[in-house]
Amino acid sequence: MLSAQALLAGSPTNIFDPAATPARSIFGLSMLVLSVTLAIFLIVGGLLLYALIRFRHRSSDSGHEPAQIYGSNQIELSWTVIPILIVVMLFLSTTRVIWQTEAAPKPASAVDVTVIGHQFWWEYRYPKLGVVTANELHIPISNPQKPSPAFLEMSSADVAHSFWIPRLAGKTDLIPNRVNTMWIDPPVAGLYLGQCAQYCGTQHAKMLLRVYAESPENFTAWVKQQQQPANSDLSGNPLAEEGRAIFLRNACTSCHTVSGTSATGRFGPDLTHLASRDTIASGPIENTPQNLRKWIDDPNIMKPGSLMPSMHLNDHDLDAITAYLAMLH
Repeated sequence: MLSAQALLAGSPTNIFDPAATPARSIFGLSMLVLSVTLAIFLIVGGLLLYALIRFRHRSSDSGHEPAQIYGSNQIELSWTVIPILIVVMLFLSTTRVIWQTEAAPKPASAVDVTVIGHQFWWEYRYPKLGVVTANELHIPISNPQKPSPAFLEMSSADVAHSFWIPRLAGKTDLIPNRVNTMWIDPPVAGLYLGQCAQYCGTQHAKMLLRVYAESPENFTAWVKQQQQPANSDLSGNPLAEEGRAIFLRNACTSCHTVSGTSATGRFGPDLTHLASRDTIASGPIENTPQNLRKWIDDPNIMKPGSLMPSMHLNDHDLDAITAYLAMLH
């Protein structure tokens, strides 16, 4: 017979399929609370059903009321003490899980990531590795025998956001002028999906989360790639060379950074390695040249409410910039 966890598994955002220590702790607490409340429901429902059947009206009953009982010290004591004990037990269990997830010591092998929420995208900074990226968080898997969790320091650049990857951890709010922390340690490589869980504006629903847990070797290779400056070898692709010139002389540089160029904007995502990402627009759109061209032409067609304005470029300039950005691996 399949377990409840196996039956409910399959969804990429399923809280009943935990894949990291914080999520497993939360899952265990959830099952405890569910079991206690289910037991209470069955007991109360059973007693109510028994009373309805046992004391139902019968045709043989006389018209007189049965003997009335006023008060019972035993019943009064039981329905006072038992709920208190249940609440205390749940309180202590919840406190233990909060302590395990909030006050966990950080090992020397931990990966530090600074997470900044924006309307409507995520910025990731790896201060010890010199890497800045957007929307797709890469972390190494954590071996239980030699843990290497990712510790995230979170804040917001504008309004309140909430970082929630159900299979890895509970949600953590990102508040302006405040730093909150969380940690995740998936032992199995894979893609873990999540969502901004705090309404933050018109495109809140499309502020998605993608966490790539990779083997140490693949993570090291990814870091080395991200530490490189933007691809400057556009020889053999005159359209991409022209696209770089168009990009640098337009307002793109006011919002975006491309390392190794004069583009140093910080308002929008870092585009240094844009072509290495699977998605654009914080997750909902596949990163293909066709989609990228549509996005540059008018972001609000693909993501209404996006804060990126249309640059009103002609078709040739759109093709050129798209060719350039598609070279930024």
